[in-house]
Amino acid sequence: MSIKQTIKKYFSNHSETSDNHLDTSLQTHYYKTTKDKALAKLEELYTKSQNYSIHSISKEHGEISLYYKKTFIIATIISVRPFNTAIDFSVTTESALPFDFGNSTRVIEQLYKQLNNELPYIETKR
Repeated sequence: MSIKQTIKKYFSNHSETSDNHLDTSLQTHYYKTTKDKALAKLEELYTKSQNYSIHSISKEHGEISLYYKKTFIIATIISVRPFNTAIDFSVTTESALPFDFGNSTRVIEQLYKQLNNELPYIETKR
């Protein structure tokens, strides 16, 4: 990552994942499961957890939105091929300041670490 991207990472209140993200911790993760099973697993994880509060679930669009402390999270589940599902996150920290010192990136890393233990992980880059 360049200096500009590192500064942007810490002085922004929003982070999201993508296939070709320069920060490897923010690259899309792929799992060996179906879209419906992945969505059900996410719903189960966040319903059981005391830290997360589910805001809404859209099974048709493969999205689940939730709150974690003062952070709003949107998880998007996309079926790429049979038993190859991508999960992306968009995280925004709500605060009085216009930046979160990298908190949104740390939340994404934590979410992926949690998912890697629950779903069969394939890869980050296609």
